[in-house]
Amino acid sequence: MFAWFSRNWADTRKLVRRNIRHEIGDRRLSENTQKLIEALYEVLPEQSVSTAEEARLENSRDFGQLSRLPILPAAVVYAREVEEVQAVMRLASEYKVPVITRGAGTGVSGAVHVLGEAVVLNMSKMDRILQIRPEDEVAVVEPGVINHHLNEAVSEFGLMYAPDPASYKMSTIGGNIATNAGGLRCAKYGVTRESVLALDVVLADGRLISVGKNTFKGVAGYDLVALFTGSEGTLGVVVRAVVRLRYLPVDERDLALVFETLEQAVEGVQKIARARIQPAILELIDHATMQVLDDQYSTDYASAGGAMLLLRLDGYGAQREEEAVRDVFAASTVRASLQGDPGATALIEMRRTSRGDTKDDAYRTGEDVAIPKSRMVEYVHRLQQTAEKEQVHMRMISHVGDGNLHPTFFVGEDEGDEPLARLHRAVEESVRTALEMGGTITGEHGVGLIKKDWLAWEQSSDVIDLQHQIKSLLDPLNILNPGKAI
Repeated sequence: MFAWFSRNWADTRKLVRRNIRHEIGDRRLSENTQKLIEALYEVLPEQSVSTAEEARLENSRDFGQLSRLPILPAAVVYAREVEEVQAVMRLASEYKVPVITRGAGTGVSGAVHVLGEAVVLNMSKMDRILQIRPEDEVAVVEPGVINHHLNEAVSEFGLMYAPDPASYKMSTIGGNIATNAGGLRCAKYGVTRESVLALDVVLADGRLISVGKNTFKGVAGYDLVALFTGSEGTLGVVVRAVVRLRYLPVDERDLALVFETLEQAVEGVQKIARARIQPAILELIDHATMQVLDDQYSTDYASAGGAMLLLRLDGYGAQREEEAVRDVFAASTVRASLQGDPGATALIEMRRTSRGDTKDDAYRTGEDVAIPKSRMVEYVHRLQQTAEKEQVHMRMISHVGDGNLHPTFFVGEDEGDEPLARLHRAVEESVRTALEMGGTITGEHGVGLIKKDWLAWEQSSDVIDLQHQIKSLLDPLNILNPGKAI
């Protein structure tokens, strides 16, 4: 298992630069890798291939919280056309050199962390929106299109692309597909899988296949779109996607609810559900995170209570749902924001951009479990007990509308004996507790490298073996992002 703790990536770059000679400078590339790079320079446009130190460093990892320094890739290819991707994979197959496909690198599971001699295939230059078909409510995009840019483009037609991970202003559609990314609006509109209709995929040997359909419904053959979605670049390279759009809501109402305790806030989620209210966004912020937001934005939310729920209600029934929410908590001590209060909207945007992770002198890791909503109160209790037992701190923000919880555990480097070991134990116990309650080790971030050792806790050996067989069928040489996901 890799040890992990978060550090500012700018500081990590400085540390890596000091160790570049140790990491790769003294190690000659294998003959096959050298031949591959020479071939890439021959068949691809000159500007498409880089062996520059800065390019290799920037493409060596994602935002996954790994203490291990990244290994620099042998080269980076910036593909601009499907044919270039095919050429890369044909040559990589010929020379048996691993290829790691990446978009913007905003993931947090270590899925694009370079483990050894490899070429990184950066898809960010394939960023064209090929079609917007308003009457069909679909768009056809290349994988490097930024999530936010797609939404800006389709908004002119009164449409939206629903999946909205916190990194939506930076992350690419291809990266979202690779991890089956979630987001704040998942409570109502579902994860990326529910918005992907068809894919063009380049296989490990360079073949180009098309899977899926251009319609909302279609059950011909196996659902290969679902297979590639969330496969973390281990089965193929997505070069084109047909995505489903939805009409922008005619009305939106944002609401903040302040509770005395974290437990009461979690119980409030079930009260909202039992009232048959379906928020587009339903987020939880605990008191510790409220304090961090106060520090970041010079606000005073933490003085209001112990935890908050943030809601966005949308559609023609938004006003009625807002009234229903207020009725649910009218007889309680819950404090609700005033109707039309811009502060509630501001809080949702703060929630998008912060997990409350600001302290760089602490060991820290954020988790991504999902559990049945009926067990959330019990799970929060267990987390608090675990943090107290291991003498670590905990903050929590969560997509509670769909049971996806993001506790962050942290401890100072000088806080007691073996702080990192205590942090590891707390995190692992939190994951095992989620599984015990019928949950999963990852709700939306993916397995990547960080959670790979935990997969056997959740899935049987037969299930894992079956996935390896699928991987071997599509990638017999194991050159597509080896060592990740399964």
